[in-house]
Amino acid sequence: MFIIDGHQDIAYNALYFGRDYRHSVGEKRAREAGGTYPNGVATLGLPDALLGRVALVFSTIFTEPITSPVALSDLTPRYKTPREAYRYGLDQLDYYNRLADENDTIRLVRTQKELDAVVESWKPDKPAADRKLGFVLLMENGDPILEPRQFDEWYGRGIRLVGPAWAASRYCGGTGQPGGLTADGQALLDIMANYNAILDLSHMAEQAFLESLDRYTGTVIASHSNPRRFRSTDRHLSDEMILRLAERGGVMGIVLFNRFLSETWQKNDPKSGVPFATILDAIDYVCQLTGSAEHVGIGSDLDGGFGVESIPEGLDSVASLWEIGEGLRRRRYSESDIDKILSGNFLRKLRETLPA
Repeated sequence: MFIIDGHQDIAYNALYFGRDYRHSVGEKRAREAGGTYPNGVATLGLPDALLGRVALVFSTIFTEPITSPVALSDLTPRYKTPREAYRYGLDQLDYYNRLADENDTIRLVRTQKELDAVVESWKPDKPAADRKLGFVLLMENGDPILEPRQFDEWYGRGIRLVGPAWAASRYCGGTGQPGGLTADGQALLDIMANYNAILDLSHMAEQAFLESLDRYTGTVIASHSNPRRFRSTDRHLSDEMILRLAERGGVMGIVLFNRFLSETWQKNDPKSGVPFATILDAIDYVCQLTGSAEHVGIGSDLDGGFGVESIPEGLDSVASLWEIGEGLRRRRYSESDIDKILSGNFLRKLRETLPA
């Protein structure tokens, strides 16, 4: 059994905050001690991911528009034009390519064959030293795609999932900026379907989310979204949205950010304000609402604008993700359902979509 994490901003952290993914969480914390980092105290690192049995990550190419309501950090660029977004996107893509080229443990997963190689390395009879960590590239915010037909270039470069929005984009409304699909957004979805790419509905405004489910004929997920039952904002999914996603066979990844797991928790509140059990509650909520364990996974978003001080009590880093499975066992989930939640549901979506 292993874990698939549906959302980590690895290149973003490396390029803009100097966080080399190859280094452990402990090394990062020692180096950053005494400083102030907008993303908080580090929780991601390759050694820790392997320790936590993370086999695959949906690794983002994330770009932030100047028009977004809130700036994430003074250290990160905010693009003013599609060309700038394109350039920033290529910078992050280049980071992933270099990381994989220079480290045999890391593999870019673009095909079924590459997926099989990573999964095979985690079989019980294989040496732990030979385990691989696979990156499946996810574009978070579609604006680096200069026009819908240019998706062909990005797919050729390895992008296998696209979330058209973060805030509003040229393709649709987004978090804090309501709206539906634009004409370009409709065209992008039609072209993505021709490639059997995965559409990531996280961050899409509710109108765009529902329109996309009506229009898109391919595979859909919400890589990092929580039920509004836990935080009632447009960033998260209403019961109707969750049920519509489930009707399409989709999967949503639970975000491990305290502010997304509580109506009252605020920055600088103690992490103990959100107990570990809240993660299990969020997973269970989706299972109970949809009637099965087929539609929920982990989309941690660790180091995605927050650090260890802002994740539930009992979690310290990506190495702690395995504790979620242990918690589900204590709640009497079957081994089959635990496997689905930790990896099987997202793995099913990859099996549906990756080319041979």
